[in-house]
Amino acid sequence: MEKSFKREINALDEVFEWIAAFVTAHQIDQAAAYAVNLAVEELFTNMVRYSTGNSADILIAIGRNEKDLVVTMIDSGNESFDVTKSAEVDVTQRLEDRQPGGLGLHLVKKMVDQLDYEYVNQQNKITLIKHLES
Repeated sequence: MEKSFKREINALDEVFEWIAAFVTAHQIDQAAAYAVNLAVEELFTNMVRYSTGNSADILIAIGRNEKDLVVTMIDSGNESFDVTKSAEVDVTQRLEDRQPGGLGLHLVKKMVDQLDYEYVNQQNKITLIKHLES
C-alpha cells in the first residue's frame, strides 16, 4: 500500500491515520506501530523542514511480511542525505554540553530494527524495517 502526502507538517495527521488503518487491518502489535509512527514522524518532519525549495509530495509505502513491518519513504528532487550515516549522539553527555541536532535520527535508529538508504535519480529512498512479535 502506498500514498503520496503533501510536503507540509500538518500532513502528519493524515499520515498517522493512514498508518493506523494499515496497523488495524493487518493486526500489527502496538509496540511495532509506536516505533514506526515515531520513525515516520521524524523522517517526514526532516524531509519537510530541510527541503524547503521543494514542493514535491512525499511518497510513503507500507507493507508487512510474515516477520516484518516495512515502510519506505521517497523524497524526490533533493540532494542526497544518507540518514544511515548521521553522526552518533552521545546521550550520556549533559544537555549543556551537547551539540544541537541528530537526536531524532538517533531515536529512529534505536526504534527500528533496520534502516536502509538509497539515492537514485534525485530521490532519497529510506526503508525502515521493524520486526513483528511472533
